[in-house]
Amino acid sequence: MAKLFEETQINGMVLANRFVRSATWEGMAGEDGSVTPKLIDCMINLARGGIGLIISGHTYIHRAGQAGPWQLGVYSDDLIPGLTAMADAVHKNSGKIVMQLAHAGFFANAKLSGHQPFAVSDVEGMAKSPRKEMTVQEIGEIVQAFADAAKRAKRAGFDGVQIHSAHGYLMSQFLSPAFNRRTDKYGGSLENRAGALLETLRAVRSSVGQDYPVLVKMNSVDFIENGLSLEDSIRVGKMLEEGGIDAIELSGGVLTSSKLSPSRMGIHSEDKEAYFRQEANAFREKIAIPLILVGGNRSYDMAGRIIAEGTADYISMCRPLIREPGLINRWKSGDFAKSACLSDNQCFGPAMSGEGIYCVTEKKEKAL
Repeated sequence: MAKLFEETQINGMVLANRFVRSATWEGMAGEDGSVTPKLIDCMINLARGGIGLIISGHTYIHRAGQAGPWQLGVYSDDLIPGLTAMADAVHKNSGKIVMQLAHAGFFANAKLSGHQPFAVSDVEGMAKSPRKEMTVQEIGEIVQAFADAAKRAKRAGFDGVQIHSAHGYLMSQFLSPAFNRRTDKYGGSLENRAGALLETLRAVRSSVGQDYPVLVKMNSVDFIENGLSLEDSIRVGKMLEEGGIDAIELSGGVLTSSKLSPSRMGIHSEDKEAYFRQEANAFREKIAIPLILVGGNRSYDMAGRIIAEGTADYISMCRPLIREPGLINRWKSGDFAKSACLSDNQCFGPAMSGEGIYCVTEKKEKAL
């Protein structure tokens, strides 16, 4: 288990251990996507809690790409001072932080953004409200928006960036046959469907340089009809590896698939943990760059096995760190009891109501 707490590097970014806080929507940003004192305090608690790497909440790179309320933004230079304060706070508490760059595409919130949501293809029956199928020019503009956002993240002092290409967000939509019905150079073959993501990687890399960590979060499988398959996902992973990506965080499912709901509930035994482990094993056979595994990680023992067996290089968690920001320090101290998270998903309720994310169950327990 010593490997869990060994020092590692991702393209020069030195990490104190193999634990990662996966991107989590905190619901604590300002209405314009700006950093707030509450959000900074959340990041400080995570850094002090011993996590090796914090990945920010999904941060919208373009006004039209906003997914939800009180979501962090990086679409304007005006947001850089607040982002700088957030990165500085993490560094002062011995932490590392990567910004996740995101565009919700089909799932953008028109009421919040004031823009009609972009779609890779206007797929009939998938939405009740209108979607605008992107032109080639608009795709190029969004690719550039990712690059501009990455440059802002670097200027703000973030230790790296992560391109969000999972869960049905825009870059994930390009990869998925369920969302991508295009007949131009961005549709059809897998190589064409991966084009926008690979262009984004090249643009981001050009804007931040070779020695700055650029990661990606991607689906192993979409778990929807006609969605991205594991075989195709591995092929995309190989394209990204050859294109110079520094690490891949593996997830699965889209916002409309059951894999993002029932599998996340009631993780009370080790056999229900790490529910993308088999997919990660398949990736590991073909891909040599660091793999970060997210999805149902709850126990120290399982985390140790995943690393020891070579399934992944890093263990990524979201909800356990909402309940226990200091979980990693607890494990490091020798208290190896599994995460106290009950996987009841009540934590997102307060975020939706504007209070910011917190563990509702823990608050109830303390009140008794």
